[in-house]
Formats: sequence, C-alpha cells, structure tokens
Amino acid sequence: MTSSSCILLEVKRGVAHLRLNRPEKLNAINAEMVEELLIRCREIERSTARVVILSGEGKAFCAGGDIEAWSAAGAEAFGRHWVRDGHAVFDALARLRQPVIAVLDGHAFGGGLELAACADIRIAESRVRIGQPEAGIGIIPGWSGTQRAVRRFGAQVIRRMAIFGEVFSAEEALALGLVDCVVPDGEGRRAAEEAAERVLGRGSRATELTKMMINASEGEEFERIIESLGGSLAAGSQELGEGIAAFREKRPPNFGKENLEGEKR
Repeated sequence: MTSSSCILLEVKRGVAHLRLNRPEKLNAINAEMVEELLIRCREIERSTARVVILSGEGKAFCAGGDIEAWSAAGAEAFGRHWVRDGHAVFDALARLRQPVIAVLDGHAFGGGLELAACADIRIAESRVRIGQPEAGIGIIPGWSGTQRAVRRFGAQVIRRMAIFGEVFSAEEALALGLVDCVVPDGEGRRAAEEAAERVLGRGSRATELTKMMINASEGEEFERIIESLGGSLAAGSQELGEGIAAFREKRPPNFGKENLEGEKR
C-alpha cells in the first residue's frame, strides 16, 4: 500500500481496510480507480481477511464517476468500457466472500451510492447526503444503480432519487433503508470496527456461506454460487480422490461400495 495509490488496502487482524484515496476530487471514480479497485478486490478475496471495511479519504465517501473521466469518451467507448468495466468491479466487490461494511463518512452520490450498495451494511455519519443526480446532467445510473440498488433498496426510493432528483439526509436514508445506522460525524470508522468485531466472533465458513445464500436469494451471482457450493461438496468426496488417483495411475476409477466405506462412517 502506498499513499500515491487511488485505492488503499491494509489487512490487519482479520479486517481488510479498503479506502478510496482521491480526496482532492471527493473520491470521484476515474478509470485508474476502476482498474485498481478490481485488483484490490482480488487481493481481498485471496487474503486472510474475514471482513472488509470500505471508506473514503477526505470530505466525501464518493462523489460518483468522475465527469472529466467519462465525458471525453464516445458513445461506443462509454458503453463498452466505462460502463462494463465499472460493472465488473462493482460485481467483484458485491460478491466478495467476506462481508463488506461501507462507512459513508461523507456524501455518496451516483456511483458512490452504487458503490455503497455493493456492501452488506452501510454506516452513515450524520452529515451525509445521498442521491442519484445522473439524469440532471443527461446520463443514466450506469453501475447498477437501477439494478442492484433496486434489489437492495426498493424501486420506489430509487425512483425518487434517480427520476425526481430527491437528495436524502442521513436520517432520511435510514428511514428509507438506504443505510443501516447513523452515527455522529467522525464516528463511522469506529462503528464499523465494532461491527467487524461482531463478524470476527462468528463462524468464518458459516458466515461466508450465509452471505452467498443471501446473495443468491437476491439474484446476485446465482449461477456461480450454485456451482461453488456443488463443487465444494464434490471436492470433499472420496470419489474425487479415487478419480484423481486412477487418472494418475492410468486405470479405470473404482467408485464401488468398498471404496466409499469411509464416507459412510
């Protein structure tokens, strides 16, 4: 992790601290951040971390997609790269095996809200404001603001922000289910660390499987979850050991009863 990175990552005591680090631009997301966030998600997935805390440096959680970054792209490049690359990154974050806690320690607009929607819970500081302003400049929410956000928050609250331009305070967001709790300014990370400790006190594998099944119920990565669970069961079977041994010994596998007695015990 270096201070020049757009996305900071530190893993300590089972917690991955993932921070947007472009405070001079209110953590508005540019192409470099998209690429780096995908790398960080892969690192987290393979790390020893059991829970993730996502936050932003400076005055904002995330002001959304950087207008200067995407407005120069033509229509084809915008749809083919900016939108699709962003989806790949946000999907990776939402589908991490670890629970993700988003600390809205500043405003979350547009892509910032879409980013927060990838988390399993959202902790907002009291000064935070939340909205989807894209239509106000003639563009649509492009990183699942009309899809994942609708599944997680409900269609009507998304209509109010994305179509009618409403901007919600932290307390209003709490009442609408956009965030899970509101804490005083400056207390967001402390509250997130307390929530992370609760996760660390629970069964690691059970927590991971529970998150996967909840995601599947929402239509999030259903196909991958089914095959992952099925693959885990198959990989733990003695049949696999026999099959691999037979392959290496260049003989037909013996999947008969005598070879599977250990499983019955």
